[in-house]
Amino acid sequence: MASLAEIRARLQAAESGKSGQFTSGDNGIYPHWNIGEGASAVLRFLPDSDPKNTFFWAERAIIKLPFNGVKGEIDSKQVQVQVPCVEMWGEACPVLAEVRTWFKDKALEDMGRKYWKKRSYIMQGFVRENPLADDQTPENPIRRFIIGPQIFQIIKSALLDPELEELPTDFMRGLDFRVTKTSKGGYADYSTSKWARKETALTETEQSAINAHGLFKLSEFLPKKPSEAELKVIKEMFQASVDGKSYDSERWGAYFRPAGAASLASSVKEAAPAVTAKSTPATTSSFDDTPAVAPTPVQAKPSTQKAEDILAMIRARQNKG
Repeated sequence: MASLAEIRARLQAAESGKSGQFTSGDNGIYPHWNIGEGASAVLRFLPDSDPKNTFFWAERAIIKLPFNGVKGEIDSKQVQVQVPCVEMWGEACPVLAEVRTWFKDKALEDMGRKYWKKRSYIMQGFVRENPLADDQTPENPIRRFIIGPQIFQIIKSALLDPELEELPTDFMRGLDFRVTKTSKGGYADYSTSKWARKETALTETEQSAINAHGLFKLSEFLPKKPSEAELKVIKEMFQASVDGKSYDSERWGAYFRPAGAASLASSVKEAAPAVTAKSTPATTSSFDDTPAVAPTPVQAKPSTQKAEDILAMIRARQNKG
């Protein structure tokens, strides 16, 4: 287990670097985004079982590709395909290589945000206070959490606070984290979430669960790194999505499928929650690392003329390149 000093050093190094430039078949994922407005859930994070991971989280970067329905299906509604961004492995992403250039043009910024990578952080721990009446604790009570950028910033800020003396994941002197959901500007807002001020030890029941089930290796819940063939498919799907085409299951179905499809792509071990009004984590991208400074709400259904103008500008930029 990494020390608090090591975590702080890694976080500070990451900050310096920035300035220079899952469905699993069980209910192991705790859906904190389903709690009611004004409600809170109390979580107790646990360390990663991987000794090579300094942090108690694993970072995931996903790109969402929207399509105007499925090719060959009558009255097909818009679908979305999620693909892993290879920047997770320190490699150049073919999608972001194109999208980054769009932020140089004000008219393309909204489109750029649409295709920018979405960060989330996989953590694990116990749900100590659960406001979800219909949520059933699994046999293994160590749950997984998909944490968005807004909550993550609150978690990270506390770790950098010099007054924090122990790791929040310490079994005997750790801290609970209270996730509180409100709303702001039509989005779910978690800015009032916070760490507990008082240290508490894990209960005997919680320690027994760790002894019985062990801790997860968080990297096992990240997408599999795409192969060269899969990267070509991702680039092809991206181009088709930008051009307003339909998803072609014959061409891409063996690699990546829309969210909610009968079977998921083999490259994703644990996908983000299904795209439904109830289970989608509602977060803003205010703390994500898009090149644009401050995202603004994008109209859900832009006019046909506006969409065509944007596509024309993108194609013109591609032709220049």
